[in-house]
Amino acid sequence: MARSFKVASYNIHKGVGTDRKRDPARILNVLNEVGADIVCLQEADLRFGTRASVLPRFLIEGHTDYLPVPLDAQGDSMGWHGNAILAKRGVAVERHDIIHIPCLEPRGVVTARVAVAGTPVSVFGMHLDLSGLWRARQARTIAALADAARGHGPVVLMGDLNEWRSAAGAFREFGRRFTLLDPGPSFPSRRPLGRLDRIMHCGGLTVQDCGVHRSALATVASDHLPVWAEFAL
Repeated sequence: MARSFKVASYNIHKGVGTDRKRDPARILNVLNEVGADIVCLQEADLRFGTRASVLPRFLIEGHTDYLPVPLDAQGDSMGWHGNAILAKRGVAVERHDIIHIPCLEPRGVVTARVAVAGTPVSVFGMHLDLSGLWRARQARTIAALADAARGHGPVVLMGDLNEWRSAAGAFREFGRRFTLLDPGPSFPSRRPLGRLDRIMHCGGLTVQDCGVHRSALATVASDHLPVWAEFAL
């Protein structure tokens, strides 16, 4: 039985690529390229109206090995304030939840506990505020909740932190309890400069490798590139 697994975080920009075309199939093909066991998505729902999912379920199930974690939070949405989690078929989802966080603009966090090689792993997906003050508050809240989840097994946190500075408040808040990985610059996708997309983990996991997924398709599919990490239990 495998004792390692791969996670990825991807801001899909509501399915709109750098060519200004909305193409959900492109996003799914990029996810197939990455090949992670668990994926946290940001901007996975439309912003207005019913906030319908950008990635129709029939497309996900027909063109990938993933299934959306059923958050049941916003009608036709796949996620919660645009955040969603996908798990590969065969990865059992033991529980899931949505978390309200302090915010200036609509923000939320999604979480799930999944079974990896028989070990429960808690996953937190997020998209933090544009305001630095609110990002630090959000990070403090999320870090405390994720730290409490360590009582049930290892914890991984992923998302678009919207943070350009390595010494910023959000990083300090997370860094008090978790190890922050730096996969590399992921935004903007054509000429990445910003390390906005991050993955963090607790001491119960050993990182084997991490990076930014760069391909011709990923460069055009969204304005962010996916980031990924491989862990050993």
